[in-house]
Amino acid sequence: MDKFTVLTGVAAPLPMINVDTDMIIPKQFLKTIKRTGLGKNLFDEMRYTPDGKEVAEFVLNQPAWRQASILVAGANFGCGSSREHAPWAILDFGIRCVIAPSFADIFFNNCFKNGILPVVLPQAQVEALMAQAQNGANATFTIDLPNQTITAPDGSTTPFEVDSFRKHCLINGLDDIGLTLMKDAKIATFEAARKQSSPWL
Repeated sequence: MDKFTVLTGVAAPLPMINVDTDMIIPKQFLKTIKRTGLGKNLFDEMRYTPDGKEVAEFVLNQPAWRQASILVAGANFGCGSSREHAPWAILDFGIRCVIAPSFADIFFNNCFKNGILPVVLPQAQVEALMAQAQNGANATFTIDLPNQTITAPDGSTTPFEVDSFRKHCLINGLDDIGLTLMKDAKIATFEAARKQSSPWL
């Protein structure tokens, strides 16, 4: 998993509440078990017409936000089914941080496990950041995870809270496998002792 320390980039505004995981990545794209390749289908039913043409009005199809690495969204983001493909699609598109007033619990947890930082802020603060995100490519945000701050295009700084263990994992690029491998020596010692005491296993 890629480390997350300081991210500077364009933020795409998505002023919608209750964006569920089927909207993030529709069910027909869930056949794959690969974490890559889903970015092109992120928000598929909002980004494309039934015949595959881009919907010009959708934010990620507009030139100013095509390279967005931050998403500012409405409340209850990531609700619906627990598909992990949703954060996979977000990450594969290039978004590393989602800011919203609230998230669905399973989606929130899956973000951390896949190198995405979900930031919860009060509604008024999200709306203020959303307004600045409307300035598109001319307005960049900086997400500083070690210092837990968001610096907006106007220079204002907004602090945010994050669980200390999850912060540690993101900064060091540790997913569940990475955390397990940190105990590789102890696992090897246990396996060797087990082989000696129970060679029939």
